[in-house]
Amino acid sequence: MWIGTLESFGIAGYFVIVGDALIYLCRMTFIRSISGFRGTIGGAEQDNLTPPDIVRATQGYGSWILDGLQKDRATVVVGRDARPSGDMVQRLVTGTLMGMGIDVIDLGLSTTPTVEMAVIGEGADGGIILTASHNPVQWNALKLLDAQGAFISAAAGAEVIRRSEQAHEFAPVDALGNISEHDGWIDAHIQAILDLDLVDRAAIAGAGFKVAVDAVNSTGGIALPKLLRALGVEEVIELYCEPHGRFPHNPEPRPEHLTALSGAVVEHGCHVGITVDPDVDRLAFVCEDGSMFGEEYTLVAVADYVLTHTPGAVVSNLSSTRALRDVANGHGQLYTASAVGEVNVVNAMRDTDAIIGGEGNGGVIYPTLHAGRDALVGIALFLSHLAHRGGSVSEMKAGYPSYEMVKAKIDLNPAWDVDRLLSDFAQEVAALSPSTIDGVKLDLPEGWVHLRKSNTEPIVRVYAEAATPEAAMGLVETYRAKLLTCA
Repeated sequence: MWIGTLESFGIAGYFVIVGDALIYLCRMTFIRSISGFRGTIGGAEQDNLTPPDIVRATQGYGSWILDGLQKDRATVVVGRDARPSGDMVQRLVTGTLMGMGIDVIDLGLSTTPTVEMAVIGEGADGGIILTASHNPVQWNALKLLDAQGAFISAAAGAEVIRRSEQAHEFAPVDALGNISEHDGWIDAHIQAILDLDLVDRAAIAGAGFKVAVDAVNSTGGIALPKLLRALGVEEVIELYCEPHGRFPHNPEPRPEHLTALSGAVVEHGCHVGITVDPDVDRLAFVCEDGSMFGEEYTLVAVADYVLTHTPGAVVSNLSSTRALRDVANGHGQLYTASAVGEVNVVNAMRDTDAIIGGEGNGGVIYPTLHAGRDALVGIALFLSHLAHRGGSVSEMKAGYPSYEMVKAKIDLNPAWDVDRLLSDFAQEVAALSPSTIDGVKLDLPEGWVHLRKSNTEPIVRVYAEAATPEAAMGLVETYRAKLLTCA
């Protein structure tokens, strides 16, 4: 861990290096990181995601795209979630790209995985997704993709940040970029899912599923009902599927935010409830009795289905449930844990030629389709699994190893050298053979505990998993205290 400034590069503010990630912190309402620029709308320039900050961020990315160009013209795909600031942000982004001589393919309201697929399908040089993911409505962000439709690397992210603080020359009038609108990519995305060998539409249609959907009034409200009906689900109970971006509850798909969905599942006699975050890359299920399937178990169930039909390696990050490792081992397949962050999971999947992977926050990555978290393909594979195995969703959950996870945090003291703190902690617990790929993780007979610096907040995250919530909390308290003794 390193915290400091890059004033010698002409960039004001404080930076944090976490592993290979470079993150810029500015009062924590404007965050510049390897995957993009995130902040709150309105307020003071450079303290929030204001119009000048949006333009500078786009300039930095556009400059990076142009510098690596191997052809005469560059093309960038842009899509957004439904939050109310999206139209304003999109106009600034597309106008700036055009002013730099970059052609824009405007998807309008879309999903993160759809934009990722469109970058590949359109042969574009990159993509920008305008979404703050699970953050509240006052936030928005520019999430940046490379020509493979994946999040840009740490080195590229650092270069984009540097370029965003520089002055740029713009294209003359006869070299301005063009913009074309393409609103068919969600349909194309759904069709690509239907064409997958492991997506069994006939089995899903034959099961007669009734499904309730909570799409938090974002673009999942466009994509999920379309997908479900294309899969043969005739009865879809829609909650919050109007894509106006006024979230009816906290948009992070956690149990305490899903009471309306849970109630609807029971009231309407649904087989399953489905929810996604605003940009549709995180996925969670509710069982037929209204109980939570568990966001951590989304990937477990999908991986079980995939591995039943296709042998191959499996990857998740260090803070994801041990149940995935158990399922992979049960199928006789290799399991690998990566550093936290989608780009790190994708890199580990490429290194191990993994057939399935993702993150415990409900992020499913199925590289047969594309290398990014995708709730839509996760839904199709999960329903195929449910149709094949029969029984209820709660019975499916009961068939997997049962673990309980506790997530806590430590607010950082500005005087702390966090790099030294975690290093000293690793030495303190050296006899337990800690992993130091990303912070410090201890795999213990009774469970695991992972302490790492957050990429998005001034905190150390302390996650633990064990057989019971009480045992997991015990691990959190024990090792949080041990870390603090090193401060």
